[in-house]
Amino acid sequence: MGVFSTYSSSPSDAASTPHTHKVFLLCNYILLGAASSCIFLTLSLRLLPSPCGLLLIFLHALTAVGAAAGCAASRGSARWHATHMAGTVLAAIFQGAVALLAFTRTPDFLTELRSYVREEDAEVILKMVGGLGIAIFMLEWMVLALAFFLRFYAVVEGGADHHEARMRSAKVGNEESLKDWPWPFQV
Repeated sequence: MGVFSTYSSSPSDAASTPHTHKVFLLCNYILLGAASSCIFLTLSLRLLPSPCGLLLIFLHALTAVGAAAGCAASRGSARWHATHMAGTVLAAIFQGAVALLAFTRTPDFLTELRSYVREEDAEVILKMVGGLGIAIFMLEWMVLALAFFLRFYAVVEGGADHHEARMRSAKVGNEESLKDWPWPFQV
């Protein structure tokens, strides 16, 4: 017997997978809403002429697209899972850096962005973007953990069945396949 033959999934494991999937989808929907709110707040700063402002808008759009893609194909293939994880990690790192800049170096960050909004209003808007950036940062790491657990459950549930099926197909002494062999090889 193998290691996988002693594994038995308990009903609590089977019940936790749909619950984990629902929490994963909920986190992605909240992430999508927060990222689109950041896009609209960033657009209210009127940053379009600035390259740094365009990159900030692009970061929020990338986060929103990643969250929407995570909602659309949350039970995809291993390649899709790896792509989603890599994109989410990069977006989370950049979101955290932008949130840190928005809170700690607000005046310097605003001069780099070249906003046309009054400075007091721009600081308030940038601090709201920073607050949403922290929320996005936390949500993205939560989504990463949930995606890991969903993939782990899929591998464990599918892996045990695949291993047992492989062991059944590799059975030594299958008499039906030996009937086609010449006489000296039929033992």
